Amino acid sequence: MHQEGILGVLGGMGPQATNTFYQRIIDRTQAESDQEHLRVLIWSDAKIPDRTAGILGTPDQAEAVYQHLLADAKLLERAGCTVLAIPCNTSHYFADRLQGELHIPLIHMIRETVSAIRAMGKTTVGILATDGTVRTGIYQRAQETVREIKLGDIDPNPGQPRKSFSQQALEAAGLTPVTLPAQLQRVVMSIIYDEIKKGETGSREKFGEIDAYLRQAGCDCAILGCTELSVYRSLHSLPPYYIDAMEILAEQAILRCGKALRNV
Repeated sequence: MHQEGILGVLGGMGPQATNTFYQRIIDRTQAESDQEHLRVLIWSDAKIPDRTAGILGTPDQAEAVYQHLLADAKLLERAGCTVLAIPCNTSHYFADRLQGELHIPLIHMIRETVSAIRAMGKTTVGILATDGTVRTGIYQRAQETVREIKLGDIDPNPGQPRKSFSQQALEAAGLTPVTLPAQLQRVVMSIIYDEIKKGETGSREKFGEIDAYLRQAGCDCAILGCTELSVYRSLHSLPPYYIDAMEILAEQAILRCGKALRNV
């Protein structure tokens, strides 16, 4: 009889997203009794500094975010968790560095999502995410062996339109990334910070503007690359066109803890 893993969830980024992630774990686990569900330890630390502000701020601000994440991850490791999931896309800027200091596997939400998209045969991929995720190119560099990347490293061709390091990596993986123009990126940030994080349901009208742009740009799918957008998906009916990174993380967490997925 194989021993099932214990899932550690480093959450609180934000709390509603953590709640939604755990509900996804419950919904997607093949279980017919309480005892057939996963053992899960959730540490919802709402005091972690804002990830986008830290990454796009000073080196000291970024380091403060990292040290907070590391302390929380080690807490879960010491508590006996055998697999770690972090339902926050932007925090995966630090994922490889974190993994280097842990003795349990950290499921890399971003790489798993990109791998799933490739397996679906998609080619042109819209990215809906925070400024921190977009500008540092977390998704677009997901296929690489990651080094710590500074914002100054992102532009290899002075004088050319700035292409994030992440866009280059998606292109290397055979995918064409599409990021939003500045005015629509501000709309995404407004949905995340001014609506979902404040307990609102999120504007359908605003999301409709984003949807129209992605489809006109020729995207054959789009990544919900912020867990607040995953919350938005839970509150509104979105078509399969939108690939939910949180859903993929939940599936991988269930499988890596030795359980089967429930078909939905």
